[in-house]
Amino acid sequence: MKKILSAFVLTFAFAAASSAATSKPNILWIFAEDTSPWMGCYGSEVNADATPNIDALAKSGVLFRRAFVPAPVCSACRSAMMGGRSQIRFGAHEHRSGRGTNKIHMPKGMKLLPQLMKENGYFTFNHGKTDYNFEWDQDATYSAQLKQGKAEIFDALKDRQPFFGQIQTRGGKNNTSRFPARRKTDPASVTVPPDYPQNQIYREVVAQHHDAIRMDDDLIGRIMENLEASGMADNTIVVYFGDHGANNLVRHKQMPTEGGLHVPFIVKGPKKHVPRQGVREDLVNLLDLSATTLAWGGVKQPKWYEGQDLFAANFKPRAFVTAAKDRLDHTLDRVRTVRTDRFRYTRNYKLDRIFLQPQYRDRQPYLKNLRELYATGKLSPKLKEIYFGERPAEELYDVSKDPAQINNLAKNPKFKRELNRHRKLLDDWLAKGDTGEGEEPIEEMRENADGKKWGQGVNPEYEVYRTDSDGDGLSDTWEKENGRDPQDGRLVFEFDCGGWQTEGWKATAGIKDNIAGFQGYLDFALAAGSGSISRSGLKARATDADKALVVKLRASKRVSVQVSANGKKLGKAVNAAGGKKWSSVRVPLKSEAGWNGTIESLDVSFKGRKGALVEVDSIVVER
Repeated sequence: MKKILSAFVLTFAFAAASSAATSKPNILWIFAEDTSPWMGCYGSEVNADATPNIDALAKSGVLFRRAFVPAPVCSACRSAMMGGRSQIRFGAHEHRSGRGTNKIHMPKGMKLLPQLMKENGYFTFNHGKTDYNFEWDQDATYSAQLKQGKAEIFDALKDRQPFFGQIQTRGGKNNTSRFPARRKTDPASVTVPPDYPQNQIYREVVAQHHDAIRMDDDLIGRIMENLEASGMADNTIVVYFGDHGANNLVRHKQMPTEGGLHVPFIVKGPKKHVPRQGVREDLVNLLDLSATTLAWGGVKQPKWYEGQDLFAANFKPRAFVTAAKDRLDHTLDRVRTVRTDRFRYTRNYKLDRIFLQPQYRDRQPYLKNLRELYATGKLSPKLKEIYFGERPAEELYDVSKDPAQINNLAKNPKFKRELNRHRKLLDDWLAKGDTGEGEEPIEEMRENADGKKWGQGVNPEYEVYRTDSDGDGLSDTWEKENGRDPQDGRLVFEFDCGGWQTEGWKATAGIKDNIAGFQGYLDFALAAGSGSISRSGLKARATDADKALVVKLRASKRVSVQVSANGKKLGKAVNAAGGKKWSSVRVPLKSEAGWNGTIESLDVSFKGRKGALVEVDSIVVER
């Protein structure tokens, strides 16, 4: 009798567990790389009839019109979503970090989203890219690696329900060279966003991104067709979304802008779990998807989660969403941004470099074209400013009218109240923790910037551990990368590397401006009629071959220039030409005047009328 009772109890328990498991929904994420919301369902005229499968998902589900990712680059975004919290909270903010000798570990007790789902009865898998910026346990996180093609995995999942799986798609990275010509987008039919040159190269870039989305749409069609054929569609929630903006548009991917952070986000599923269909206009952080996924799976949300269940009865629309940008490949940066209903506020921390720093796409035709237009003076003033101009500490845009973020309102007195409101929103968010406040370890920087295929690091932070053979204050690596001779012992400062605009020069007495001007220049105002800039950290040897220190400049009014070395005045010269003309001011270098031994510091002082504007093109020792 006891054996029969035990068998009955076991059978009942198994049946109850099986029933509970099958009552849970399957959850499928279709996670697209580098994809802007340029589908028919998002209002794209070009793709109005070219993305039928994505559009069908939207028609039968929920389309979130204003969804934003926590970072404009894949690894930081994916790390945040797997952790359920912003990447800056737990050290996952630097792109491709923790891949070498310097390991990054998650905080004690923190688990990834798939692991939480797995521990609560879900079969978990990821068909494709992971790209997480920390050490993680694959066996604890994913149940298995499915070997079938992306669209053909469902037969293998029938006996593995409920499942939480991710299918990674190429999205904007799709190779469209073999896409049928009859289905390709005519570049003449597209509208290039206003923050890019309006030329054929950029029309082709924009057209190609439409084609890449069309290719993804074909794959999504096959995925949905196979899901339907498996018989599991009625109990499967399907989510389609992107990890950041378009890959070949340099103010989309890698930039914390509307273009870089705004992504497609569509949810389709049983009414029990997705009760509301149609279009939602509320602001969404994709961390909300992480929280919503746990809710679908009946998993209690951990304390560290920063998202909320988008379909909860007590759901409250967000007042704002936030995002962060840090090192990308070899390019060091730190930017934080907050988006409200109408405005985007952005705070820049590293002001000695332009927006468009050296990067992995520099060899691409569209970026070569942009740099060439700037070098030849053919780029419009507004585009010069937003790519190659002085980086402001703050940016504020009315994105309801200016989604391309062209007109910075931060200094407009009419928007002072909004500026202060957004400052506080960002301050309050950052007060909860920002692991990006300090620089990452030197070994991490080395692993991402020395001899890498995506480029050599040319930010001042790298100079700390590099060798400077000739004592000119610029490392051998930096000089080689910028076309200079690291062995010549000659002081040459040209301010033409966007990754370190000032080349170590700093404002001293009388100058309050950020001296990092447009790429290739320093610029500042003589607010009180005088001011100085200085360069320390030198170990250059003065030689008899050194003839003069030449300062190439232009000023709105006549200015005089005084040069000092090691605190000793060397001589004075006058820039007689005021206005738009460049002139070279020469100060002779004589040993008896103090140009001898080791030159450890230089000072260049300027005197002129109050408010005179000065631009410096180069400071060079002439031989």
